Amino acid sequence: MLPQALENTINALGNLPGVGPRTAERFATYLFRADSKIADTIIEALSHLHTDVKICPITFALINSNETVSPLYSTSDRDKKTILVVEEPLDIYAIEQTKQYHGTYHVLGGAISPIDGITPDKLHIEELISRIKQDLVEEVIIATNPSVEGESTALLLQKLLSNKYPDLRITRLARGLPLGVDLSFADQITLGAALTNRTKL
Repeated sequence: MLPQALENTINALGNLPGVGPRTAERFATYLFRADSKIADTIIEALSHLHTDVKICPITFALINSNETVSPLYSTSDRDKKTILVVEEPLDIYAIEQTKQYHGTYHVLGGAISPIDGITPDKLHIEELISRIKQDLVEEVIIATNPSVEGESTALLLQKLLSNKYPDLRITRLARGLPLGVDLSFADQITLGAALTNRTKL
């Protein structure tokens, strides 16, 4: 019989996605054995998670609670005529790390997945359509994930936006073989995308 506090910690950690019972047990026992300052730091960070983080009402990116809108939208060096559409807020930071994109972002809040109950009306598509008109957007870059759900979402966006704004430039992030990967190890979707998006040398 485990001490109640330890069992409660295991159960709490087990609620995290991808954390099974054994992993939750390892995390909990590690936190017990380690310096208590580690647990205190985690507790302190979690106590501010819901009070100090909110969602930008324009881009739906994560922002500090004292900010009105995302700096990735409001600062003067961001090109509001270009919007890069992603599924989740953390996708933004992967793009930002390249330091090669200077437009704005729009977070859909997921991808179409009827089996999970995520239908188009549950995504921030209407807000995207409004932004295009409001900011006189010239290009929308669709950067949904290369999955069945991501592809379905991209196709729907392309259809909706091209019908609504015929002059709008709609592009998709290039997909294909990553550097250093042998052909024999590439999956069929990646190989298919590489063939479709091949370039002239």
